[in-house]
Amino acid sequence: MSWTRRLVLALTVVLAALAAALLTAPGAQAHEERPITLPDGSGTVPKLRTGEPDLLVCKTDRADFDRRIAGFPDALRTRNLALYERCARDGYRHLQQAVDAVDRPGMTIAILPGLYEEEPSLPQPTGACATLKAPESSLGYQILSYEQQLSCPHNQNLVAILGKKNLQIEGTGASRLDVVIDAKYQKLNALRADGSDGIYFRNFTAQRTTFNSLYVLAADGFVIDDVLTRWNDEYGFLTFASDHGLYKNCESYGNGDSGIYPGSASNINDGYGYDVPRYSIEITGCRSHHNMVGYSGTAGDSVWVHDNEFDHNMGGASMDSAFPGHPGLPQNHARFERNLIHDNNQNYYPYVADGTCAKPPVDRGYEQGVVCPQISMPPGTGIITAGGNWNLYEDNWVYGHQRAAFFLSAVPAFIRGESAWGKQTDTSHHNRYAGNHLGVDKAGNARPNRTEVWWDGQGDGNCWQSDAGATTPGALPGCGTRRGDVSGNTDRLVGEPVKLAHLLVCADYNVQARRLPAGCDWYGARGLQRVETQLALGSALVLALAGCALWRRRLRGSRIAGVATLIGLAGLTLDVVASTLALTPTALPALALLLTGIWWTLIGLALRPTRPVLAWTTLALGVLTLLDAFDKAVLMVPGIPVSPAWLRLLLGVVWVLWAVIASAPRPTPTPEPEPDADSSAPEPATDPAATGTGAATAGTATAGTATAGTATAGTATAGVAANPAATGTGAAASPAVTERGTDSAATGTATDPAGGTP
Repeated sequence: MSWTRRLVLALTVVLAALAAALLTAPGAQAHEERPITLPDGSGTVPKLRTGEPDLLVCKTDRADFDRRIAGFPDALRTRNLALYERCARDGYRHLQQAVDAVDRPGMTIAILPGLYEEEPSLPQPTGACATLKAPESSLGYQILSYEQQLSCPHNQNLVAILGKKNLQIEGTGASRLDVVIDAKYQKLNALRADGSDGIYFRNFTAQRTTFNSLYVLAADGFVIDDVLTRWNDEYGFLTFASDHGLYKNCESYGNGDSGIYPGSASNINDGYGYDVPRYSIEITGCRSHHNMVGYSGTAGDSVWVHDNEFDHNMGGASMDSAFPGHPGLPQNHARFERNLIHDNNQNYYPYVADGTCAKPPVDRGYEQGVVCPQISMPPGTGIITAGGNWNLYEDNWVYGHQRAAFFLSAVPAFIRGESAWGKQTDTSHHNRYAGNHLGVDKAGNARPNRTEVWWDGQGDGNCWQSDAGATTPGALPGCGTRRGDVSGNTDRLVGEPVKLAHLLVCADYNVQARRLPAGCDWYGARGLQRVETQLALGSALVLALAGCALWRRRLRGSRIAGVATLIGLAGLTLDVVASTLALTPTALPALALLLTGIWWTLIGLALRPTRPVLAWTTLALGVLTLLDAFDKAVLMVPGIPVSPAWLRLLLGVVWVLWAVIASAPRPTPTPEPEPDADSSAPEPATDPAATGTGAATAGTATAGTATAGTATAGTATAGVAANPAATGTGAAASPAVTERGTDSAATGTATDPAGGTP
């Protein structure tokens, strides 16, 4: 690595370090689990078995059962009646009892229509289970080992499925709402399948937990088929460190994080480009709505997401490398295609601000539409990628978003706990956005996004489709027809400074502390409340004061400098206006930079005759500013490791200090005091008779002081002897002569008081 890249990398790490406390705080609140190893990939996606179930679960209230199946089609109602008769004889009343009875791989449990609250699992742990020693998460729950889960399965889980292989659990109702498993906010997880390869879930609802409704952990092979999850503090569906997985025809809503979360999916495509052998998890036919985010995946690697709908969340979908403790970081190789991602403009942060989310979960009103966002999320965004690589976003419909269709930013490696220098810029590379339908629905109706693309500018090989509308930056690398082809490619080690400041401020969110960053528009800041506008206004004031002072003190006589200063003031004013949320994706920011660059260039030319070094510095600043305008509006400059904005910022600080010094008033030279002739000469005779004159030294000094604009007596006598007798001349200045300001000594003659000349 060259020294220049090392220098820029060091700058990147230093700047990122400023964000460490902010970004790691929400990181500690994310999903925390025991250390785990990804599956070896030898499993397969399980197939649905349609034969008779091995075990049955039902309730004893026959009247309630009859009411629930009354509207079923005849064949389905007849089957359920037969299953009920069998279950009444030798079935189970709680799902956990049936799970405990599974004694071999390949068994099927059928759950008949009813509400399952699993009462035996609800009591608080006692005995040894009440005193387990385990690390504690930032949310307060214990991070238990697998062995501890086995010994105390209901410390955290309503239904614990531990080590059961090829187990199928399905509801027998007409819809997934006919079988409901309800944790009543008393357990972290409604169902936890841990180390259970080949698990198949079908046709039921799980709800109301303090973390996840359905949790699949360390499984090589799973299917989630026609299952609904809702009203959870964190996730609806959470699958973690798993492979050979399939979500299909699922639904989730009312969750404080995401409805669907395939976190740390098996990292099978690390090292590949866009063409990969297979994907570890497939998600299709699902709808996730009215959550903080519809889909999310820290280390959501090798996930194929197609033909789903993510709508009316705060954000449609996100994937990231922002949270430590997730195998497979940095995130890579997600593939999104043919999804409907629209109208994700919900704003649930007011429930945090007003204290609703500080109440116990049972009192928050989740069932009435309350959602308590667990991490920072930009509302009004379609797809957020925070530190991902080799992701494909193609042929999706993305429309109706009040912020942006696509949001891409980098995440330094130390945020995820990796300190190696070479890894600090290893995210936000080779993400391809091509062939998407932006700002229009499937019927062809216009449903514009406010901004099509928000990108911090960092990374290599990222590209976007050429028909994107308003974007920031205004010029983007373009995708070619073949994957991997990029026109105007850039490879930058750090994002834009203002966007980095935006991300740092917005990351300082904490739902438990009810802390919503005041300067971030994600939480409602507008106008001068936004950190971007505050930075623009502050820098504009500093530059305007420095520039005007420089013109007034050093360039007032230059007509070109006067015109340039007016142009600069217009540019700075426009920069503040253009920093507002509505105008950021327009051409105004680049126009503001253009005017400011012209100002500095002309001021530099005007300074050349008198201050050449400051002039060249000012010219360099002008050129960098013009280059920054070009970079943002016309073409991102290739071949440079940082944006021109960084160089402009650093040189601008130097210029302001220099301009202030140059504008300081020059000190008025203090005249040296006139030598006092009397101080070095012998004391003159005071007897007029001794010299034959009436001259007195004091009289000479007085005459010199009284005469302005002419040679003074003091000056005339400065180089001659002070003794009048020695010169043969002398003058006695009468008071009358002194008052008139007449200095006869200047003529070289002595005047007698009587008017005669000796």
